[in-house]
Amino acid sequence: MRTGSEPATARSALRARFWLSVWGLVWALFGTIAFTLAGRPGWAIACGVLLLVVTVDLAVILRHIRQGPHWQPGPDIPPYRPPEDHR
Repeated sequence: MRTGSEPATARSALRARFWLSVWGLVWALFGTIAFTLAGRPGWAIACGVLLLVVTVDLAVILRHIRQGPHWQPGPDIPPYRPPEDHR
């Protein structure tokens, strides 16, 4: 059922975001090391910045997962109530 409040009450797929962040973390780390060893400092810095961004995103995701069902609802958590109809 669509209520029109989906942008405000949408739930994020945190487990999927977690694994995508882990994947990005591995590749950013690999890129940083590979470009450093290849003598490409510009690309190594770019991968290092990406590594920092992915690490912060991963920390936020883990924080939201640990906050419980409000952030990562299970099948026993009902959906948000639709807004009241003020007609």
